[in-house]
Amino acid sequence: MASNSRVTIAAHALAWLELARRRGRPSLTSDEVAASVNTNPVILRRSLGDLRRAGLVTARRGTGAGFSLARPAEQITMFDVWQAVAAEPLLGLHHTEPNQECPVGRGIRPVLTDVYDEATAAFEAALARRTIAGMLERILA
Repeated sequence: MASNSRVTIAAHALAWLELARRRGRPSLTSDEVAASVNTNPVILRRSLGDLRRAGLVTARRGTGAGFSLARPAEQITMFDVWQAVAAEPLLGLHHTEPNQECPVGRGIRPVLTDVYDEATAAFEAALARRTIAGMLERILA
């Protein structure tokens, strides 16, 4: 099973936009960001569209066209990124009801729900502690 790289692509794009801003480039085109991520610009534009809808980047057309951060990188957490691009829950139950005649089938869902809720809360808390600015500092160190 392949892992979800949408968060990775989005975080890379945001970090690159922040570095460009620090270097005096207030915005970058999707082609410029895609070159850094080393992905197809169409895939990158999809990610930037998700980030725009979430209020993390702004898009400008015409003269000076490109994407830029919508708020300071210190205020964009990895949890914000996760919410913007990862539509599915982190963990999920099987889509069909287990056999209720089986003792495991009868009790597995509530137990797994508790475990998954706890794991998801820990995952989200870890992402909320990391900002794009902090990650960029680590990248550049």
